[in-house]
Amino acid sequence: MEMQDKVRNLVGRVEKHKGSILTEEACKTAFVMPFLNMLGYDVFNPDVVIPEFIADVGIKKGEKVDYAIRVNGKISILIECKSSSANLKEVHMSQLYRYFHVTEAKFAILTNGIEYWFYTDIDEPNKMDQIPFFKFNLLSHRSADISELQKFSSEQFDVDNIVSTANNLKYSSALKNEFSKEISNPSDELCKILVSRIFSGSLTSKVKEKYYGLVKTAINDALADILSDRISTALDMTSGAATSLARSGFVEPAPQIAPPPSSEQAVKSDADEEIVTTQEELEGYYVIKAIVRNVITGDRISIRDAKSYCAVLVDNNNRKPLARLHLNSKSVKYISLFKGKDEEKLKIENIDDIYQYDEILRETARQYA
Repeated sequence: MEMQDKVRNLVGRVEKHKGSILTEEACKTAFVMPFLNMLGYDVFNPDVVIPEFIADVGIKKGEKVDYAIRVNGKISILIECKSSSANLKEVHMSQLYRYFHVTEAKFAILTNGIEYWFYTDIDEPNKMDQIPFFKFNLLSHRSADISELQKFSSEQFDVDNIVSTANNLKYSSALKNEFSKEISNPSDELCKILVSRIFSGSLTSKVKEKYYGLVKTAINDALADILSDRISTALDMTSGAATSLARSGFVEPAPQIAPPPSSEQAVKSDADEEIVTTQEELEGYYVIKAIVRNVITGDRISIRDAKSYCAVLVDNNNRKPLARLHLNSKSVKYISLFKGKDEEKLKIENIDDIYQYDEILRETARQYA
């Protein structure tokens, strides 16, 4: 079975049982041990997966780390487990830090059974870094994360290979996080840089008040344009490839999305009441999917069209709506957003306006994540 399929199976297990796993011991049994087993380590072989691993540190005797994994006869990975409700940002890691220093382990993992934070000694040899170089979240990950995770499997485990990419992985992740912060809430430094390029005068408080508020909107608009271009290109390539294959006789032509008769909106047929998912509805779906991708993986987001609206759902479940797009009218367009069981219908001028509600969409996604 491929790693991606194994991860998907474990995700199903976590989603099913996370509400009933209340203690650290239950978390180890229900989530952590299956995770190690998924990576190919025999959790029932004490020579491979060592529970309650003891490594005396100075005058401190008998302290234990939850698991140690032995690879090729060497202690290679230390694992500290917390309950599934624990916030790893607030967890004290002193034991893991001390044990890393006195053992031959090259990697350490801090986990609550859902998130797995991987550490090594990039900054100073034999001293565990304060910041993880890789984070894997079972309920919110990308395909690239699975590829990184697979490096820790028993079949592919290679210390030199992992360490060689750990430095770039650590700092590229940190840079990505900082960039995400700048997008959602641009700093004064970024605003100053951008405004100074379009305004030659002195950046007085009045100028800042006028222009700084536009920076966030401009950033979101630029990202929306980039995303829209990529979506259009992908759709064109998909359509072209399908048509080419059909002409070659390999496959039957795929159903085509009806092109819009005007620049605004494709009109759905009243005569036969056929439901046609328009280009604009698809673009709205992809925008919403992009907004929540850090909360819920893209494969869990789906689109379901109806006569009066187009629904964007989690797990293809009507009881898990992210949003509803009301785009059929030529004059007025709306998006329905959800806060708990309450639905709020908001007017939008175009698809880009969806970015105004990014935080609401992410908060709704968190309810299902």
